[in-house]
Order: sequence, then C-alpha cells, then structure tokens
Amino acid sequence: MSISHLSALKSRHADLDARIANEERRPAPDAALLAQMKKQKLKIKEEMLAVN
Repeated sequence: MSISHLSALKSRHADLDARIANEERRPAPDAALLAQMKKQKLKIKEEMLAVN
C-alpha cells in the first residue's frame, strides 16, 4: 500500500478519535453510536498495522 493510503487511514483514525471524544463528553452519549465508531476505529487501526 502507498504512503498516501496510510496517511488517509491515520487521518480517518484521528477523526474518529475526536468524534468519539466529543460524543463521550455529551450529557447523554449515544452508546450505539459510540460502539459503532469504536469498531470502525479498531478496524482502521488493524488495517494500519497490516500496512506496516
């Protein structure tokens, strides 16, 4: 895979991290949305590790 693909994965991972943090700070966080975003983040992390 190319370096640009890895950069895109890192960017998506960071974006999800920020979205998760924002959702967790809400007074009533959406548990289903948090679970979905965390699964996506883990999938991206696994893909990044596979690239290395």
